[in-house]
Amino acid sequence: MYIVRIILKMAAFRSYVWDPCLIVSQIVAVQCVFYLFLAFWVVLVDFWTGSTRSLDQFFFHKEVHFSSFKGKITIAAFCLNTLTGAGGLWVIVRRAKQCLDFAATAHLIHLLFCCIYAGFPTSFPWWMLNIACMALMAVMGEFVCMRTELKAIPVSVSSVKSTV
Repeated sequence: MYIVRIILKMAAFRSYVWDPCLIVSQIVAVQCVFYLFLAFWVVLVDFWTGSTRSLDQFFFHKEVHFSSFKGKITIAAFCLNTLTGAGGLWVIVRRAKQCLDFAATAHLIHLLFCCIYAGFPTSFPWWMLNIACMALMAVMGEFVCMRTELKAIPVSVSSVKSTV
């Protein structure tokens, strides 16, 4: 049995070992990065504009709209969060193939928290913002992970003395 496992590992390029503990810890870490930096961006734009901060900006779907200045800065905070979310995917996940999975999971967990906090989101701008942010976070995360994966591997050429 041990030999079969070794052969299967050698047969696949960059074989992926199923590790539920690693996956769950990565999901938790990505979620923490998502909310930590969302809080950072919300506090920053609220401080910069002099607006009041509340949890509604995170979880209440009616706070996301284009009709008021506060709604626009909430949208800006979510958009800025896609940058740091992509960086979090790069640091935590490090695999371009898995960026979409983790970005979608983070936003689905956010949807769950929004449902718990204020009911199911019925606002069209909220859905558009979160779908766009999920897509941008995944694409940017894939981009930076792909660049890391495709970096040239340095190969040193040692000089060989001929004895002819």
